[in-house]
Amino acid sequence: EVQLVESGGGLVPAGGSLRLSCRASGFTVDDYVIGWFRQAPGREREGVSCIASSDITYYMNSVKGRFTISIDNAKNTVYLQMNSLKPEDTAVYYCAADPGPSMCDDDAMRYWGKGSLVTVSS
Repeated sequence: EVQLVESGGGLVPAGGSLRLSCRASGFTVDDYVIGWFRQAPGREREGVSCIASSDITYYMNSVKGRFTISIDNAKNTVYLQMNSLKPEDTAVYYCAADPGPSMCDDDAMRYWGKGSLVTVSS
């Protein structure tokens, strides 16, 4: 059974940092496209960052230079390091996975976690 479990969300002041973790089971993360998506209240879900084959990455423009996605194959876990957080980063962050080949297309992602709330105070 495929499962994705997110952790690491919380409340942080603007300018602070958080690291989200997505622990996968039932498949090997390096064989899939793994992505972080977020949805803020009243807004559509958007693709934040995705990774494939440990070295192919995508970042949405507003997080480039601030967020870093990475894989720990030994732990079968994907991380999203978020630095210089802004109030507009506040959202529920979801981990998603798909065999590919689409990159960071939330309509194509097959498996989803339950989400982790990130709140950035101003």
